[in-house]
Amino acid sequence: MSRNPLKLGPQGDRDVVVERSFDAPRDLVFEAFTKPELVKRWMLGPDGWSMPVCTIDLRPGGKGRYEWTSDSGGPGMTLNSTFKEIIAPERIVHTERFEPDWTQGDTIVTTTFTEKDGKTIVRMTITYPTAEGRDMVLKSGMEQGMARGYERLDDILKR
Repeated sequence: MSRNPLKLGPQGDRDVVVERSFDAPRDLVFEAFTKPELVKRWMLGPDGWSMPVCTIDLRPGGKGRYEWTSDSGGPGMTLNSTFKEIIAPERIVHTERFEPDWTQGDTIVTTTFTEKDGKTIVRMTITYPTAEGRDMVLKSGMEQGMARGYERLDDILKR
């Protein structure tokens, strides 16, 4: 178990707030969130998933695409993003939409990276188009998948 537990919970009617600290400088954590070759190694959710496609055009108006496949041969997942604001290495704002669109429209994700005493705190506010979509995501196993991904990221950042 990580020394840096994941905090995830609802806020207001349509938001989910995720917070996690990493024992690494902000520049490295920002890079791990924005370089496809690194993202493919950690942003996998629970064990048994892989990400054969990861594209990130990190600029306002740039697009991102993440495609996950299950080792069990079950259905995969695809997420498309459009970057709205990039202030490296402090802040990223982007929209997301899954294929198929099970979260009921575009979500807006604001991610901040704050360094303090050699640690980086990542805080993500995810705003869903509807309260129902947000509640569906909270019941989806999102917390366990994100926690496992961040444990993988801890291992990458140690190297």
